[in-house]
Amino acid sequence: MALSTKQIEKISKALGDANRLKILQHISKKGGCGHCSQIQEESDLAQPSVSHHLKVLIEAGLIEPEKEGRNHKYILNEKILKEYTLSINQLKFV
Repeated sequence: MALSTKQIEKISKALGDANRLKILQHISKKGGCGHCSQIQEESDLAQPSVSHHLKVLIEAGLIEPEKEGRNHKYILNEKILKEYTLSINQLKFV
């Protein structure tokens, strides 16, 4: 399934922030799954900032939230990342 131009734009904007890239890298290093408290500790950001960045990543479809009791974990959406990469690669000049 190809991504729409709007989806590509939303993902590109989400990836255009260093803090969000660090959050994605953290989740990736943890096997594709990261907990909110770990993300906050690793990023040195205040909790409201972490929440904001996570919300942007969720809205872009890059991560998926999952509730574990009172805590949340975030799972990397590898399918969307693959589709995004393929879409960007199609922009290459031949």
